[in-house]
This record gives sequence, structure tokens and C-alpha cells, in this order.
Amino acid sequence: MPDQVILTLNAGASSLKFALFTASGRPRRLWSGAIDRIGLPGAHFQLSDARRTVVLDEPGRLDSHEAALTRLLSAIASLPGSLDLVAVGHRFVHGGPECDCPKRVTPALLARLRRLSSLAPLHMPPNLAGVEAVQAARPDLPQLACFDTSFHHDLPRLARITALPRAYAADGIRRYGFHGLSYEYIMKSLRKDGVNVNSERIIIAHLGNGASLAAIQGGKPVETSMGFSTIAGLPMGTRAGDLDPGILLYLLQEKGLQPGELVDVLYNQSGLLGLSGISRNMQDLLESREESATEAVAYFYYQARLHLARLTGALGGLDRVVFTGGIGENSAEIRGRICAGLGYLGINLVSHANKSGDRVISTPGARVTVEVRATDEEEMIARHVAAHLTADRMPQPAWMEG
Repeated sequence: MPDQVILTLNAGASSLKFALFTASGRPRRLWSGAIDRIGLPGAHFQLSDARRTVVLDEPGRLDSHEAALTRLLSAIASLPGSLDLVAVGHRFVHGGPECDCPKRVTPALLARLRRLSSLAPLHMPPNLAGVEAVQAARPDLPQLACFDTSFHHDLPRLARITALPRAYAADGIRRYGFHGLSYEYIMKSLRKDGVNVNSERIIIAHLGNGASLAAIQGGKPVETSMGFSTIAGLPMGTRAGDLDPGILLYLLQEKGLQPGELVDVLYNQSGLLGLSGISRNMQDLLESREESATEAVAYFYYQARLHLARLTGALGGLDRVVFTGGIGENSAEIRGRICAGLGYLGINLVSHANKSGDRVISTPGARVTVEVRATDEEEMIARHVAAHLTADRMPQPAWMEG
């Protein structure tokens, strides 16, 4: 009898990250990989087994997400063993004010999500393209949308609202928060390891090409560095982070930028890339001897330190910091620089533990426990899909329903 499996998809503008999980019990990763440079020269398909060993590394042109998914489904069909693909789960960056949990994909949901595309223009169009590609290739498969904003849906009111005229709130203008699937995974990881998250004041720092921090109290998020859009908060790979709104008005009114040009500047030309003029990749900048690269790195960890300290104001103190994400998990130098000077909060690191990548990198008996934990957004998506399957909430192809 074929083994039932779940496919998770995280679609980017020119990429498609994927993983295959068992569908019964707690999902177990079987295969994973990525397709890069979709629609560009030099497209690449890479597939790894459960041990993260690369078993396929194949170049070849793929002109669309639909073509990439067709190639992926072909690869799944040729995998050893008998696999029965029963559902697909998608990461969606934005769910808007209505989406407080994962939802089955329906035409009505897709229409609502298309209206949110301008709120996360780097992410939402490719997220939608992933769903449409599955519909075209396998219209029989039910699909589930999992939202990064869901984790932050019930932020305290003062953390949600803005000081714009109240009438704008009716249009969905509020602070949302992102990277929720990552935060949700870390919280489950902490609980699994016996941490009483309900009694601790926790800050999770998801630091990668996209970066944010979240403050957790009583097991629930109470504040975050991101807000209405995915460009708020920390500087990121190509995103500006927090800016004085007057700068935006100046660029529009005095420098003559058109709205589309400003979007491109804020989302694609700023952040580490804009400051360094070299790369959006933190490792590239850490290895560079260029002064602009050094300054970009310094600006990143300085802003991260400020945001971390700011979030303690919402918590009334601090008991635990967790670093995760590509930079948070892998860069001891950045972790060390963020924490430097925060001894007044009770944050003190053991240098050799930090450099060797230990789980706990704070000094024994420190007032604040500082940890490094790997995140797994794909597993979180698979868990949500498996729960819907078990509860029989995905009995038929959801896209066929209005």
C-alpha cells in the first residue's frame, strides 16, 4: 500500500522550496530541496534525502512556477518506494486581519489573498503562483494555506493599532507581525524540551535574509519588530527596515520617485545590499574587507540590539532569548555583537559556547538564558496539514469550492 505523504511549498519570486513529509502521526521529513532561478537562466533543481544528503543536483531551464512544479512532481513520482501525495501545504506570508489560523484553499480565499499582494509584494505573488501551479498540475489535490501573520493575530490592542486616524483601521491598516511559522515552531520546540513558556518572558530573534523579533509572555506574542508590512523593523537583506516616514515623503515629493520606484527601493535595493553596495548575504559581508560591508554589518547588529532591548519594555523584563533563522543559527559573530553591551538586562554569553554552536550560549546561572535553536517552517506547515487531514477537514479538492 502506498505511503501517504504531504508536500510543503514555500514559493519565492524565482524559487520554490519544498519538502515531503509522512502524512500519518507526527509528520516526518522524507525528502526536501529547492528549485532556484525560476524564469531565469541557470535554473537549478536540488533534492536531498531525510539526512539532508544531496541526491540530485540538476541544472535546466524552468520558465515558470508551473514548469518548476511539474518538474518537482515528476521527481516525486520517480522517488524510491511507493508514495501517495494526498495534500499540499503552502507558506503564505500575509493572511490579512481575517486569517487567524491555516485555511483550506478556495476561490474565495485566493481572491482575498490576491487583494493583499501589495502588502507583501516580494512574497504574496509567488505564494499565489505556487497554489495556481498545483491547481494546474494536480487539480485533485486539496491545499492548505498557512499564514505567517496567524501567530501574531491576537496581539494586544495597543501593539496592533497605529496612530493614524481611526477610519483607516477599517481598511486593515494595523500592525500584523510576520515569521509566525518559525516562531510557532520554536515555541513548540521549547515546550518539548520542558521549558515552562507560560511563566517566562521570551524574545525570539528570527534573523535571516528576512529578519524580525517577537516578544512572548504567557506563551503568547505581545509585541514584534515588524508591523503592517514586511519592510518594517530590522534592516534585512534588501529591505530597509524602519524609516522616518518623512524620508518617504521626501523621496516622493522632492526627488520625484514614482510609487513603483519607491517600492523597488524599499524592498529590493536597501538593507544590507543597499548599505554595503556589495551583497545582501551576511556571510559575504562578514568576509569582506570593504568599509561599506563592515558598516552594513554594524548597522544590522546595532539595530537588532536596539529592537531586542525595546521589546523588553513590552515584557517588563526578560528570561530567555532564542536565536534562530539562517543568521541567528549560524553566525556566532552576529549573535555575540547583538548581545554585547546587554549585560544590564542579564544577557551574558560564554564565548566558546557561542562559537561552537552550543544550544545554550549564556553563562551558567545568568539571569537570562540565551539559546540557539534551528527552526523548521516546513515541518510546521506539514503539522497543520496533517491535523486537517486527521480531522477530515480536507475531504475533497478545496479549490473546487466557493
